Amino acid sequence: MKQLRCAVIGLGMGRHHVKAFHEHPHSTVVALVDLDEKRLRDIGDLNQIPNRYHSTDELFANESLDIVSIATPNSLHKPVALQAFAHGAHVFCEKPVALSAVEAEEMMAAAKEADRRLMINFSYRFNPTSWALKQQVESGAIGDIYSGRSRWLRRDGMPGFGGWFGKKSLAGGGPLIDLGVHRLDLALWLIGYPKPKYVLATTSNVLGKLKADAAQKEFDVEDFAAAQITFENGSSLQLEASWMGHIKEETMETTLLGTKGGLSQNNIKGSYDFKSFVYTESHGSKLDIEIKGGTHGPSSGMHHFVDCIVEERPHCATAAEGLLVMKLLDAIYLSADSGEPVKLR
Repeated sequence: MKQLRCAVIGLGMGRHHVKAFHEHPHSTVVALVDLDEKRLRDIGDLNQIPNRYHSTDELFANESLDIVSIATPNSLHKPVALQAFAHGAHVFCEKPVALSAVEAEEMMAAAKEADRRLMINFSYRFNPTSWALKQQVESGAIGDIYSGRSRWLRRDGMPGFGGWFGKKSLAGGGPLIDLGVHRLDLALWLIGYPKPKYVLATTSNVLGKLKADAAQKEFDVEDFAAAQITFENGSSLQLEASWMGHIKEETMETTLLGTKGGLSQNNIKGSYDFKSFVYTESHGSKLDIEIKGGTHGPSSGMHHFVDCIVEERPHCATAAEGLLVMKLLDAIYLSADSGEPVKLR
């Protein structure tokens, strides 16, 4: 079977894309793009990838590609994706899909026009217990879901302090668009992506601004965000995200409450390992059921994307889901700025 030819653009988070695409039996990374010469050399040498470029113009002028994997600053997602579609490549894009819902819609339109795929790297879906929890929800084990909470809070963990993550023009926002986007997608995916109705939100940048001012670094995004999302079916979701705050340790949590039971996924002692539980009742007894492993889905979004292309079947983490997440992020920022609820259209 033909191997899909992949290029990875941006080698910060993109180094994980390189590894995953390179390890799949039906894909190989043939080219890398990054402005950092050392990073380009080190990752290229490590993975024995000879074709290395400093710009996407160079890449597309010299390579014939099946997949372009985008792991650049968020401001570059749309222009690079449009280039890739114009050159006939499928696109695997880091979250968030773009800087705004308007940009996301442009990317979707370009993908449709080119008859190419666009998948968003909502990576926390691909944890084994996430897939197991999804099965519990779909089986009806916790009944109709009426409320949830999803959050990712750090004590002190701004990525690349002083770099592009703290600049709204490049990132679009702070921890909400960086971390909260993952927990938002996970919760929405578990409950079936219901249609949102209203958002009420608040943001803060007090701690981040103090730290940035002391270090004489640019910082014009939030360091904390909280939102209440109400859906048209009457259910609700609370969302929180922060890069810094006076808490014991880094916390990732998604909890859902249903008419027959509840579920939770929590990281263990500040790590990136998770424990997941289903809480229910049977014959008058309360049952706490720990999910251990469960039915394993794809090992990564990259592997899932390749599998779906090769097998000619639909992929998950679609552009449409990425767009809905982006609409919610836009609404959260708008509500926080205005101090008023925002109605989704």
